[in-house]
Amino acid sequence: MAKKQVKIYTVSQVNTMIKTALEDSLPSSMLVAGEISGWKVHGSGHCYFTLKDESSQMPSVMWSSSFSKVKFEPENGMAVIAKGYVDLYPPQGKLQFYVEKLEPAGVGALQLAFEQLVAKLAAEGLFDQEHKKTLPRFPQRIGILTSESGAAVGDIADSIYNRWPAVSLFLYPVPVQGEGAGEKIAQAIENVNRFNDKYGLDLLIVGRGGGSLEDLWAFNEEVVARAIFASKIPVISAVGHEYDTTIADFVADARASTPTKAGVIAVPDSEEILAQLKQYESRLSYYADSKMKMAAANLREVEASSVFRNPRLIIDTAIQRLDDTQTAIGTALRLLVENLKYRLEQFREKVSVLNPQVQINTMQIQLMHIVSALPIGIERKLKDSKVQIGQYERDILAGFKRSVSDAQLSLASVESRLSALNPKAVLKRGYSITTNKSTGKLVKSKKDVQKGDIILTELGDSSLLESIVESKKG
Repeated sequence: MAKKQVKIYTVSQVNTMIKTALEDSLPSSMLVAGEISGWKVHGSGHCYFTLKDESSQMPSVMWSSSFSKVKFEPENGMAVIAKGYVDLYPPQGKLQFYVEKLEPAGVGALQLAFEQLVAKLAAEGLFDQEHKKTLPRFPQRIGILTSESGAAVGDIADSIYNRWPAVSLFLYPVPVQGEGAGEKIAQAIENVNRFNDKYGLDLLIVGRGGGSLEDLWAFNEEVVARAIFASKIPVISAVGHEYDTTIADFVADARASTPTKAGVIAVPDSEEILAQLKQYESRLSYYADSKMKMAAANLREVEASSVFRNPRLIIDTAIQRLDDTQTAIGTALRLLVENLKYRLEQFREKVSVLNPQVQINTMQIQLMHIVSALPIGIERKLKDSKVQIGQYERDILAGFKRSVSDAQLSLASVESRLSALNPKAVLKRGYSITTNKSTGKLVKSKKDVQKGDIILTELGDSSLLESIVESKKG
C-alpha cells in the first residue's frame, strides 16, 4: 500500500485561508464597544490604537479618510463605540479591527467635540470680554453672511429696516450647513475684512436659522471661531433659536438669540430715537425760552438804569474826576517843590559853615605860628642834644672797651673748644675721612656706596686719595 503524501502550506497560504474563513464567517460590519489605548496618529493621517475591555484587547486601525470625519479628539482611556470589520493583516499574520466610524460612548460625538473645542478656545482667551469690540451706535453699512435661500436673511433685513430704514445692507451668500460649510464661512469673513476699505462696512452679522446640532455644526468649527476672533469689523452672531448656543456666539462681539434679534442689537429703534429727539427739542425750546426771558429782563433793567436815562452823566462825572485829579496833582507838585527848596536852603547853610576857603585861611595862620616858633625850638633842642651826646659818647666808649675785652676772652674759649671738636684734628693722629664722590655723603657703612662708585679719602695733610669700589665684603 502506497504511503499517503502530506501537503505542505506556505505561511501566505495559511494566512489567506484564515482571511477567507474570517470573511465568510464574520459579518462585514459590526459595532464594538471598548476603551481606547495606545492611540497614535501616523504622519500619513492613519490612526493605530487598541480597543480593550476588562479581559481582552484588539489591535485596531482607522484610515485617514475615515478619521477626517471624526469631529471629536479621541484620547487614551476614552470609552467609544467603533463601527468596522475584522480582517487579517497578512504581512504580520495578525487580526485587526478596521474602524470606519468612531463615536464616544454615553455622549454624542458632536457634543463631545463641542465641549472639547470650547475648553480649548476658552483656555486661549478667545471668549474673554477684553477682546470684544464695541458695536457702532448708528451703523450705516451692515454686511450679512448667511445663506441666500434661507429665511434668516429675510428675518434680519426686516428687523433692521423696521427699526432703522436709513441703513444699507449687503448680503454675502455662504453655505451654512454641510461638508465644507465652516471653511467657506471663515473664508468669507476673512475676505470681507480684507476688502473692507472698499466695502466700508460698520458691522457684520453672521448666522442662520434654527436646526439640529448637526445642522448648526458649521458655526461650531474652530476655523469659524478663529475667523470671527480675528475680524476687525465688529461681529454679531445670530445662529439658531433661543435655546441654540454655538461657539460662534462665544467668540463674537455680541450674540443674538435669533436672526430677528440681530436687527434689534445691530441698529437703534428709529421711533425711540425720534422720541428722544423730540424730548431734546422740547428741552432746548424750554431752555431757549428761559434764556430769552432772562435776557429780556436784563435788557429792561439796563434800559431803566440812569446811564440810559442820562448818558451825558457818565461823561460829566468823568470830566469832574479829571478836574479833581488835575487839582490834586498840582497841589502835590507845589508841596514837593517847596519841600525841596527848604532842604536846599538847609544844605546851603551847612556848606557855608564848611567853606573850604575859611578852613584854608585858618590853617595858614596856624602854619605861620609854627614856622616862626620852629627856629627857637630847634636851637633849644640842639643845645640839649649836645650835652646828652657828650655823656652818651663817654658811656658808649667805656662800654665798648668792656665788651671788647669780654669778647676776646670768649673768643679764646670758643677757639679752644672748636679746636677740640674739629673732626680733622683726628686726621693728624693717622685717621682719614671717606666720602662718596657722586653723593658727597660720608661713607659710614657699605650701604653708603655701590659697586663702581668713586670714593674720596682725605688724610691728615689735607691730601685726597680717589678710589673705585670694586666689591663689598663683610
